[in-house]
Amino acid sequence: MARRRQIYEGKAKILYEGPEPGTLIQYFKDDATAFNAQKKGTISGKGVLNNRISEHIFTLLGLIGIPTHFIRRLNMREQLIRQVEIVPIEVVVRNVAAGSISTRLGIEEGTQLPRTIIEYYYKDDALGDPMITDEHIAAFGWASQEEMHDIADLAIRINDFLCGLFAGIGIRLVDFKLEFGRIWDNDYGRIILADEISPDGCRLWDMKTNEKLDKDRFRRDLGGEVEAYQEVARRLGLLPDEAEGAVLDLEKHRLNRGK
Repeated sequence: MARRRQIYEGKAKILYEGPEPGTLIQYFKDDATAFNAQKKGTISGKGVLNNRISEHIFTLLGLIGIPTHFIRRLNMREQLIRQVEIVPIEVVVRNVAAGSISTRLGIEEGTQLPRTIIEYYYKDDALGDPMITDEHIAAFGWASQEEMHDIADLAIRINDFLCGLFAGIGIRLVDFKLEFGRIWDNDYGRIILADEISPDGCRLWDMKTNEKLDKDRFRRDLGGEVEAYQEVARRLGLLPDEAEGAVLDLEKHRLNRGK
């Protein structure tokens, strides 16, 4: 079998040339990074879990009419996706104060925000993905006004759906990151959801205990990263329920680390 041509490698995924024109293969790595890749590590099995979780969420979003790049899962670590022109903007949707917004604005982490907030960041690792406004986006031509309306509308629809999905399995959707891309039909470009949705790019807290079930466990040296990702997958019905009560033992990890 011929070696596939690598198109791009990011912090958590590798993109390879797809089997047909206009397609790519997205490979999920176990690599973990935080603080703009200043902290690096490995979470064993993370790529497998994120592949399954993202497949599940993208499939459900497609069923409610959200256009996405996802075509199908190929194996434990790979998905077939549509090739898109990535809009160089990270979209962060916030429902609860946590992370950088708490630091910037002095809001206690865990505070319910009075309304959902959408923030934009310029995708540039060398610059640390700086926060930007609609004015920056328009001035530098990163996206048109019509595209930004579509992105904001899609972000709100996705947030509404995911809040309900996760609430139904006892998880609070604190915030999450989205990326969008353009697909072209002659001269007409259309915005669709790209990248992934997984515990790597979401803050997910258990509704009863506020235990973190996401990459914050890696960022903050809490331990139990694999167990947390497994717990999200289990509650979504992607892992057997026979592990219920045994998978999530994050209290043990905290005690062992003196947290």
